[in-house]
Amino acid sequence: MDLLLKIPKNQLFKNSIVISGSKSESNRLLILQQLFPELVIENLSSSDDSVHMQNALKGDSEVADIGHAGTTMRFLTALFASQEGTTRVLQGSERMHNRPIKILVDALRDLGADITYLEKDGYPPLKIVGKKLTKDNVSIAGNVSSQYISALLLIAPSLPNGLKLELTGEITSIPYIKMTLSLLNQLGIETDFEGNTIEVFNKKSVSSKNIIVEADWSSASYYYSLVALSEVGTEITLSSYKKESLQGDSCLASIYEHFGVTTEFNNHTITLKKEKLASQDKLILDLVKAPDIAQTIAVTCFALEVPCDLEGLHTLKIKETDRLEALKEEITKLGGDIQVTNEELFLKKSDKINQNITIETYHDHRMAMAFAPLALKVPIKIADAKVVTKSYQNFWSDFEKIGIEQEVLK
Repeated sequence: MDLLLKIPKNQLFKNSIVISGSKSESNRLLILQQLFPELVIENLSSSDDSVHMQNALKGDSEVADIGHAGTTMRFLTALFASQEGTTRVLQGSERMHNRPIKILVDALRDLGADITYLEKDGYPPLKIVGKKLTKDNVSIAGNVSSQYISALLLIAPSLPNGLKLELTGEITSIPYIKMTLSLLNQLGIETDFEGNTIEVFNKKSVSSKNIIVEADWSSASYYYSLVALSEVGTEITLSSYKKESLQGDSCLASIYEHFGVTTEFNNHTITLKKEKLASQDKLILDLVKAPDIAQTIAVTCFALEVPCDLEGLHTLKIKETDRLEALKEEITKLGGDIQVTNEELFLKKSDKINQNITIETYHDHRMAMAFAPLALKVPIKIADAKVVTKSYQNFWSDFEKIGIEQEVLK
């Protein structure tokens, strides 16, 4: 499905949107619920990734197909490897079969796991024969995707001797690591994170526990962008959020002050207000702790004629698409001047936005959603618009409630 997004006839002013639970928190909790069935989870994410996770956990087929869901692939690889007496095949989309998983597989093999590559060495699909993993220490690079590290930490309390994880070199994904450790702590699982060493202790059971998943901050980023591109006086209220968030993307609240947007916290909601015009000063950010909001920020800067230098983006090369090259391609089509490296993005101030450009989404949900707010400036087409369901099932209907007019093209 391709969508044409049109400039709204009326100014956005005051609206409220309910956003489902964080995909990052939900998928971690679903793994923990598998290990500790007494755990009760509320406000689970409705994303495709979380649905794939639930289907794979509930299914009795030897083959689990997880589509484009990278988090699901990595977390389930560790879980299935530690489940003694089971054999599972993990496969996904063509893109998933070109996303590396060797670092995680090597770490699991060091613990005693039995994992075989079925096609290309270092990549899914995988055949996993579950074993009792008795070794209790392993090392892994600290600058890799936090999902590899979290996959190991999530299974750690179920290992007979717990796990001591040594992170070598620079650690670049601390917020997501801390999210995992915080969820373990909420279940009464003892952890220790000192220097480059993380230790998780064995836990046989947890007392019955209800955990409410906070709404997804990555999903909130698109509303921050909408408000930033709107007239002064616009307000959008989102729920359910908390000031002391586990999610690294909550840094949006401070970043978007550069664009004249303030954030007010009140009773598990945030109200975004456009209070003044955006600063025209260059925005310089290191997003190593929150790379998933890079696309949204780049598009916001382009639309508001704000130059930006973004760094710490090396993990974007191995997402659903090469997000840096995809951003360069689509912003260039729109009339922007942008350069990228393997881990940086440099956007110059632009004084024009080409109209009726079709944004290719490259099977990447965040490409579709990051560019959607541009409809406040020019008519814009989004190819393969249904790709958003990977993380945000109701994205287009919620944007329609806000006032973004839509026409289905095919």
